[in-house]
Amino acid sequence: MSDEFSRRSFVKGAALAVGPAVLPVLGANNRLRVGWIGTGSRGSYLLTQAYTGSPELFTVTAVCDAFQGAIAKAKDQVMSKENSAPKTFVDYRELLADPSIDAVIIATPEHLHHSMAIAALRAGKHIYLEKPLAHTIEEGFEILREAEKAGKVVQVGTQNRSNSLYIKAKEMIAEGLIGDVHYVRAFWYRNSLDTEPAWRYAIQEGLSEQTADWEKFLGPARKRPFDPRRYRQWRLYWDYSGGISTDLLVHQTDITNFVCGKTVPYSCMASGGIYRWTDPDDDREVPDTFSALYEYPDSKFHLNYSCYFGNRHFDYGEQFMGNDGMIEVIGRQYLNYYPEKVRGPQIAARKPINLHVPNNDNLAVQAHIKNFLESVLGKAKPVAPATVGQEAAIGGHMATLSYRRGRKIIWDQKTQKYRFV
Repeated sequence: MSDEFSRRSFVKGAALAVGPAVLPVLGANNRLRVGWIGTGSRGSYLLTQAYTGSPELFTVTAVCDAFQGAIAKAKDQVMSKENSAPKTFVDYRELLADPSIDAVIIATPEHLHHSMAIAALRAGKHIYLEKPLAHTIEEGFEILREAEKAGKVVQVGTQNRSNSLYIKAKEMIAEGLIGDVHYVRAFWYRNSLDTEPAWRYAIQEGLSEQTADWEKFLGPARKRPFDPRRYRQWRLYWDYSGGISTDLLVHQTDITNFVCGKTVPYSCMASGGIYRWTDPDDDREVPDTFSALYEYPDSKFHLNYSCYFGNRHFDYGEQFMGNDGMIEVIGRQYLNYYPEKVRGPQIAARKPINLHVPNNDNLAVQAHIKNFLESVLGKAKPVAPATVGQEAAIGGHMATLSYRRGRKIIWDQKTQKYRFV
């Protein structure tokens, strides 16, 4: 790769959407008819980004959520953009029974991904499914088999694959700018006030047993009395989430796979605990401090992951360390390249590269959704299909399993099974 890398041409290209420019005509009002399953904070965010990035490609004809307040908010959001009211559902199966719907966005807690994705595929719908692909490795493989059988487009919400900076990092590494890469350091650091503990989101106004269908929220999870904290703050409990592993780490196993051309790690050893949020009234189950070490098969490749919710000085990102230099992506909007000065005068003479693309995470989500819609229309291929979503999820689940068992976990790619050592 030329050392005279053009920052101006890169930044110009970074803002371009992923996918072809020619848009076909399909569906009501010449747009895909989409149903939105899960209209809470993430679902509402995805709806905003979809309307920002590709409003010409779709119309929302139905919304579904177990909480009446979320349904009302989503209905208002659609009406403000389209001047027409979508159908509303509490039961996602009723939405899927509508033959006019072409595709669905599933933005629900992860323990519901499996049942909803399977039902959507069997109903003949294309699906955009938030990460992780499923709540367990086994559920993920069931989704893969159903997707292959259905022949529908599946896009997993690992939007970093549509992020222009990661795409550029992948190109730079492929062109040999930093030499052989054997080591990646990935990290995600956060901090919050003691009055607003991590993942203790504010309870929605009006949330109660009368306004939320608790049984539909629980789905396949164990039965228990209504608990507004579990409903709203589900990421903190093993029944509904893998915590750090499947909310944050899975993004970074995925983007390591993407940038470095990897798939599923061979082994993982994880440790950590609840170190920061120890108030007796805080019944969280997932750790707030977490580390995982990964080895990859037959490639002399190591991933070192760390996460802590008590200090955010280093923010979050990945450092791809090559023999001839390092490329890091920080906060999804900064890319830095540093040559290794000890590698001789030719490499030492290379100039560092520092790029900043503001708002780049939102741009990536917009591009990711657009890629999904255009894939449904036959004008593109999904950049995060179910197969790569499962590969990323396996890495996350391996960390959860290792942490909870307190043992190193080994993945056998041939049998697609894991064991502990």
